[in-house]
Amino acid sequence: MDFDPLLDAARKLVDDGITPACQLAVARDGDIVCFETFGAATSDTRFCVYSATKPIVASAVWLLIGEGLLDPGRPVAHYIPEFASNGKEAVTVEQVLLHTAGFPNAVMDPIEGGDPVTRVKRFTEWELEWEPGSRFEYHGLSAHWVLAELIERLSGHDFRDYIDERVCAPNSLPRVLGLLEEEQDDIAPGVPLGTVPADSPVPVVDAAILNRPDVRAAGVPGGGAIMTAATMARFYQALLRDSEKARPNRVWDADVLHDAKTNIRCRLLDPLMQVAANRSIGLVLAGDDGLHQFRYAMFGRDNSPGSFGHAGAFCQVAWADPETGISFSFLKNGLQADMMGDALNVIPITDAAAALR
Repeated sequence: MDFDPLLDAARKLVDDGITPACQLAVARDGDIVCFETFGAATSDTRFCVYSATKPIVASAVWLLIGEGLLDPGRPVAHYIPEFASNGKEAVTVEQVLLHTAGFPNAVMDPIEGGDPVTRVKRFTEWELEWEPGSRFEYHGLSAHWVLAELIERLSGHDFRDYIDERVCAPNSLPRVLGLLEEEQDDIAPGVPLGTVPADSPVPVVDAAILNRPDVRAAGVPGGGAIMTAATMARFYQALLRDSEKARPNRVWDADVLHDAKTNIRCRLLDPLMQVAANRSIGLVLAGDDGLHQFRYAMFGRDNSPGSFGHAGAFCQVAWADPETGISFSFLKNGLQADMMGDALNVIPITDAAAALR
């Protein structure tokens, strides 16, 4: 594989002042085949991956589904009775996973969310903004606090520990969510850059909050995971290859994992990008309509229709392509306020990764 175009495109972002540091990794056949860091960082530096966290948390939910502990078609309130308040009794787990649950802007302070008592108290205060299942609207942080509570209720373990023990450790990955303050060395701080355009369709994101040690320790399930690009690429290799393992060594139930990687359960319009959302129970699927580059995964031009992944705020990239067997991650700490404009800076990188053969 010729990595030069990919490395040149990433290096240019640092040289042009788009980001103080960035890191990328390409994996294939279970191994990292390219891992490079540019700017004010080293190969040991970890980055906040923002919403690229979401599939890791969803993958813990897949374990519960595979073990028969969770039925995504059931209402959330079947498992968390307190959630039913204010007309939310019919919201299903599937709708939460698909961002069709109707409470995209529900507020949860990250420190309160990290505590099960205050987390559930906030659930009782949340109200619906529209009829569940009637539309797609990205639930940036709210939905995954619900998933965190489901993990705790059904597994009997702290959601951060469960993800570490049941998802990360079996795949030889380090802990990525809910890092103690003494475990937070070698993390590239997010650096806010630029200003939000007056006509920006993207909601304003508090870029600096995940620099706080207490927020990192809380383990925000919708966007607080911290890792290297190599760790992320390995996670997606695990998704690509898990079904190939002998059954005792599999992490996920083969049918549940196949469903998550291939079954587009939500084709409702994404109002931000004006394309079908193409959501499975935890992932964004490229699809075969030729519009995959407009979906929230930062797919490259040559990604196959079967590709799956999930981007993060400020253009963090994570995806896998079953056709080539490649998984790819690109992370950066330059938090450009104009995220739509910043995506144009990162497209040459994702295109170069998708062209690898």
